[in-house]
Amino acid sequence: MHRVLVSLSSIFVILIPMMIGADSLQDPREVHLVNVRQLTFGGENAEAYFSDDGEKIIFQSTRPPYNCDQIFLMNADGSGVELLSTGGGATTCAFLFPGGKRFLYASTHLGGEACPQEPDRSRGYVWPLFESYDIFAADLGEKGEISDLTRLTSTARYDAEGAVSPDGKKIVFTSLREGDLDLYLMNVDGTGVRRITDREGFDGGPFFSWDGRYIVYRSYYPEPGESLQDYRSLLAQDLMRPRRAEIFYMRSDGTGHTQVTASGHANWSPFMHPDSERIIFSSNRHDEQGRTFSLYVVRKDGTGLERVTYGTRFDSFPMFSADGKKLVWCSTRNAKGDREFNIFIADWKD
Repeated sequence: MHRVLVSLSSIFVILIPMMIGADSLQDPREVHLVNVRQLTFGGENAEAYFSDDGEKIIFQSTRPPYNCDQIFLMNADGSGVELLSTGGGATTCAFLFPGGKRFLYASTHLGGEACPQEPDRSRGYVWPLFESYDIFAADLGEKGEISDLTRLTSTARYDAEGAVSPDGKKIVFTSLREGDLDLYLMNVDGTGVRRITDREGFDGGPFFSWDGRYIVYRSYYPEPGESLQDYRSLLAQDLMRPRRAEIFYMRSDGTGHTQVTASGHANWSPFMHPDSERIIFSSNRHDEQGRTFSLYVVRKDGTGLERVTYGTRFDSFPMFSADGKKLVWCSTRNAKGDREFNIFIADWKD
């Protein structure tokens, strides 16, 4: 579920498909970004991902009358917003199939129409791994009609964080079904499930590269002792504490696991550039207090690290369009309140 390090709650003002001038949205140091545009306005909007033709963006948002995230679709200019999910339960981690006529997401709606209860955070910030999360797929009609809603997972533990391969044949996702947070592959109809990570710790946020050769993801493997005990204790309560993670990638068949970063910080939400040589991700490595997140790009051999965004409290969920010309991400830039997160798009300049 959440690939984000902050809570996306139920505040929403209004979405307006309009643009704000790029000069007010961009730090002069952001040399890779050109023509920055804001697509959503107010509330909490996250996990925005392109269709393969770059014309549509699927995302999650909390807005009236919903008290927790639902899945929406919009045009790449921010217009034409429409609801895709059922409106019940909580949802997360949506993705469009090749061709844009079918979509994937995780939802708790079969566990109840109400939003799941948030965990007690008196022991610090933790993520809930709701056992009622399952992965679903549905068809998207020409006029926004939704049909053929199909449940793809049915375990008694957390199943979410799914993404579809560029050839439309495989889904990679995160699951707690075997007692640890690991990555799995399955066919797009939910059959042929196969575990592809097995080291104790959490593996999540996976995406295929645009050429289908790789899967990029983030992981944290606690050291034996207090860290491992804390991880196991929280996991037994369907919780996890997102303090640190590193970026990894593997071949799309689940072999060749390779670590990219080793900073000891919270490195999250990776996505591969279409050249399959660079990875963009979110990190707090620049902040000694670990409270702010910016986007970085690095080569998959760990060299050439470069900071992409500056000056905002939170930049995350980056995704390149398939042609490498656009970048979409979530940010607190231009926010009117502490809990406001919006979706931005820019031209990418190498």
